[in-house]
Amino acid sequence: MNHTVQTFTPANTDRPPNYEMLKEDHEVAVLEAPHNPAPPTSTVIHIFSETSVPNYVIRSLFNTLFMNSCCLGFIALTYSLKSRDRKMVGDLTGAQAYASTAKYLNIWA
Repeated sequence: MNHTVQTFTPANTDRPPNYEMLKEDHEVAVLEAPHNPAPPTSTVIHIFSETSVPNYVIRSLFNTLFMNSCCLGFIALTYSLKSRDRKMVGDLTGAQAYASTAKYLNIWA
């Protein structure tokens, strides 16, 4: 390393008279990045709370086969299957609406 000392004397006398400026030559070693061809990856896990939506398929099927007055059992079975399909798609509000209709149709049947 070379140390060069330069003396600086300011023209203004209000400051201290001697300043020394040091110049140093630094050797910088180039560090290589680790040889990892794949970028770092992360894993995200989504946890969904399973909302239980009853679809009343068994009750509707029973009412269709044994107590099918005015075809209410068959209509209840149709709404029950629609409720199940909506739940599979992920539309929980639609599934709850169809399940509620199927429930009341099963009660009337």
